[in-house]
Amino acid sequence: MLDDLDRRMLRHWQADPDLSSADLAAGLGVPTATVSRRIERLRERGILKGVHGVIDWTALGYAVEVSLRIQLEKSATNAFDVFLAQARKIPEVTEIQTFLGRVDLRLTAIARDMAHWQSLYRDRILTLPHIAEIEALMHVATVKTDQSLPL
Repeated sequence: MLDDLDRRMLRHWQADPDLSSADLAAGLGVPTATVSRRIERLRERGILKGVHGVIDWTALGYAVEVSLRIQLEKSATNAFDVFLAQARKIPEVTEIQTFLGRVDLRLTAIARDMAHWQSLYRDRILTLPHIAEIEALMHVATVKTDQSLPL
């Protein structure tokens, strides 16, 4: 699937995602055009999904992060879809994950402070449809966050 040059490119890019194609090519000892073609091919194959800006929410005044584990009531046939459609509309919800098992979903939400969190939780999250059970886990610290893979 990936050849040696693809792997080396991805390793360099994971180590320094701000590298331009020209800098990446220079570090690999190959022409810039080769790197550009390979990057395009990796995108077309779905290996590279894009370049993302990572926002430090605390720098923007969001001091509270909460992970919500949610179990849905399954009495309505479309409960899952209805819940997801409504949850996506809450701007403070930064991530939604689905699971197999006792927990159906996990939402990550951010708030400026505890008063904002209380309002968000009471007025927006608890009003989401089809919630059978909800558990809020207050974020304390990030020990590891890494999207890199050994290539």
